Amino acid sequence: MEASSHALYQGRVRGCDFNIGIFTNLTQDHLDFHPTMKDYMYAKGLLFSQLGNTYGERTGLKAAVLNADDKASSIYQHMTAVSVITYGIDRVADFRAESIRITPKGTTFNLVTRRGTFPVSMKLIGKFSVYNVLAALSACSLKGLDMEKMIRVIEQVKGVAGRFEAVHAGQNFTVIVDYSHTPDGLQNALSTIKEFAKGKILTVVGCGGDRDRSKRPIMAKMAVDNSDLAILTSDNPRTEDPERILLDMEAGVSGQSYKKIVDRREAIKYAVRQAKENDIILIAGKGHETYQIIGTTKHHFDDREVAKEAIKEISK
Repeated sequence: MEASSHALYQGRVRGCDFNIGIFTNLTQDHLDFHPTMKDYMYAKGLLFSQLGNTYGERTGLKAAVLNADDKASSIYQHMTAVSVITYGIDRVADFRAESIRITPKGTTFNLVTRRGTFPVSMKLIGKFSVYNVLAALSACSLKGLDMEKMIRVIEQVKGVAGRFEAVHAGQNFTVIVDYSHTPDGLQNALSTIKEFAKGKILTVVGCGGDRDRSKRPIMAKMAVDNSDLAILTSDNPRTEDPERILLDMEAGVSGQSYKKIVDRREAIKYAVRQAKENDIILIAGKGHETYQIIGTTKHHFDDREVAKEAIKEISK
């Protein structure tokens, strides 16, 4: 399960007897709730400071699984009273991925552990997927599961809806829908695409209304700097004026080249019409969501459906 920073700060998981806590990363998000990134970091750290911190009888193994490549892990390591196991790519860790190779069809890497090295070939795409797999393998190894069996299972996983999900409708270019609604998430998605892109990169991205405004110019700049064409649009504007949200985003790309289309459906259609053979379109932000929140009303909207409709229109 996920223990959100809000739940931890508000005490909504007090009394829950967690056995294993996993830390993935600390990136800018939820600053509409937490005053600063430092506050956000310590809110997440409550999971580890409370983990196994009791004189009473413990139920099951207690351990913290930490991402060695994230600086916050060194803080959490000192905050927790339980054993720590680490995973990572760039730094020394108990579970480490080496020789990573990313393609449009999947990812391969060598898993290096104290018990040996294991080759992994999976359908999941991207460096962020490698981190997620390392975290899962690390946690499950603490429960005594067989490493080779776990790897065989991972190799069969097809992915999660809306997380770097490819949309196929007979087109000669690639369309990827991803739930990257934070600066780090968008950076991960675009970095992954750059690993195998043969043509141009077109990014459709927006920022949610009634949420952290400070990330809006950062998201826009990230899209513009890492794409051949960035299209700024709406993403659950909620009770905010969509035009006002786009103005916040534009503050990060003043003087640069981009396209602004408030209507998300039209923005996706525009990207599809611009795409040529071997190009890659990233539709970022909503991922698996099947709605668009305008005002306080949810309207049916699925990026994948809209992309397929647009592809069918140009094929006619």
